Amino acid sequence: MDELVRGTSADGAIRVYSAVTTALVNRGRQIHHTYPTATAALGRLLTGAAIMGAAGLKNETDSITLQIKGDGEIGTVVAVSDSAARVRGYVENPFVDLPLNSNGKLDVGGAVGEGYLSVVRDLGMREPYIGQIPLVSGEIAEDLTYYFAKSEQIPTCMALGVLVDTDGSVLAAGGFMIQLMPEAGEETAEAIEKTVSELPPVTEMINGGMTAEDILFRVTDGFSMLMDNNKINPEYKCTCSKERMEKALISIGARELRDMIEKQGEAELTCRFCDNKYTFSRAELEALEKQAK
Repeated sequence: MDELVRGTSADGAIRVYSAVTTALVNRGRQIHHTYPTATAALGRLLTGAAIMGAAGLKNETDSITLQIKGDGEIGTVVAVSDSAARVRGYVENPFVDLPLNSNGKLDVGGAVGEGYLSVVRDLGMREPYIGQIPLVSGEIAEDLTYYFAKSEQIPTCMALGVLVDTDGSVLAAGGFMIQLMPEAGEETAEAIEKTVSELPPVTEMINGGMTAEDILFRVTDGFSMLMDNNKINPEYKCTCSKERMEKALISIGARELRDMIEKQGEAELTCRFCDNKYTFSRAELEALEKQAK
């Protein structure tokens, strides 16, 4: 089962989040029928959203949306999470599979290209908080690390990985995020940097049998850590419903609904996040048209 754990150093200088998201990412791959490079891109962003949702959201109704918009073949990649790491997402072009990069890894950066990362936090206030940065690599973990440094001024190290098998399924997926709190001195920062630089890839640790808790203690080796006992089980979960689709149809207006009724007689809407289809008969559309008026 996928899991996400949290820990803080005894002196309050380090905050760490670690996640195994293999099942979650594999579910996303199955829904969107992604090719390997697209699987890696979507999986990394889904994992990043799960970690950031658990780290930065307090209420069940809060949400965080990560959107990567690049000029590469893959197009736009989106992931949305709540505070319990219930995540959904999509990739504009799921049928991307580039040759391996110079490091022998799936070329996510090449598939994404140059562009922007947007982070939208909806905390139930009048306006959501929106931050945007230019992509530094398109590899996603580096871009999220840069986002924290530029937009939130929090020294952060994020690592994300997806290991795809020869049949296209996901063998291992997960990641971790380390943040330095104001109490952290230069010595702490240097020690963390050294430890992280010597770590094997996240997917290697997960594929080798390490749990999220194992990874948390591995990336903070040498520090006295206090574990948060409230583990989270991340999952791919869409929030779509026929009621939400009805609201979407009403929002387009009575005139557009009348045009739809006369030209098509009915409507079928497909959720981008989970591929569920919702059909509306002529009578249902006419009822929605009345509401729109």
